[in-house]
Amino acid sequence: MAAGLAVLVAGVAAYGIARGTSVFAVHKVEISGAPPVVARRVRQVVDDFRGTSLVTLDGAELRARVEALPQVVSVTYDRAFPHTLRVHVRPERAVAVARQGRRAWMVSARGRVLGGVAAGRHVPLPRIWLPTVIDVETGGTLPRRPGGEAAAAAGVLRTHSFRPVRAIGFMGGGLVFVLRNGPQIRLGSARDIVLKLAIAREIVPVLTASEYLDVSVPERPVAGTTLNSQPKP
Repeated sequence: MAAGLAVLVAGVAAYGIARGTSVFAVHKVEISGAPPVVARRVRQVVDDFRGTSLVTLDGAELRARVEALPQVVSVTYDRAFPHTLRVHVRPERAVAVARQGRRAWMVSARGRVLGGVAAGRHVPLPRIWLPTVIDVETGGTLPRRPGGEAAAAAGVLRTHSFRPVRAIGFMGGGLVFVLRNGPQIRLGSARDIVLKLAIAREIVPVLTASEYLDVSVPERPVAGTTLNSQPKP
């Protein structure tokens, strides 16, 4: 018992020393999981923790500050004693361009605004047209209609490598994809969207750009002529 108590006391003393000295101070930061541009921004935040003891590092504050970056979904970290802090980033991915007049922003599948798009820059992603009454700012999140739901649909397109889509909008309350050099695809609700896209993948090749394909009821796909109808923002 005496020996055990001595070990405990020694451990507590060592912990106290580690908290109060720079013996485990952060000297090196390793960042993984993020592309170079995002990694640089994360490093600017994490560098504020250099010199902090790994023992007393406030992990909640570290996560909160990094996840506040528009380009970051989540972050995890690991204390690599004696002096290294390892940070793994799950970055946001741009899936669409939200347009409002002449202004444009990259957005993620969660509807998060990642940053502005310079005028004249071509980005090969679907367009989501927003009403002028919506306030858009980097780091913010688009409202569910029309932006958030359309952005989520764009995320599905990216995941399933569907045909190039020029724009995503709504018609009669339902989602509409406008293909590049192809017909409109009317999906109705976002429910069963993967199944609807699988059906569209088989039918679209035999349609012309002047037609539409309605897969809102997957069991009964319908093709017809668009009559110049256009999806709304």
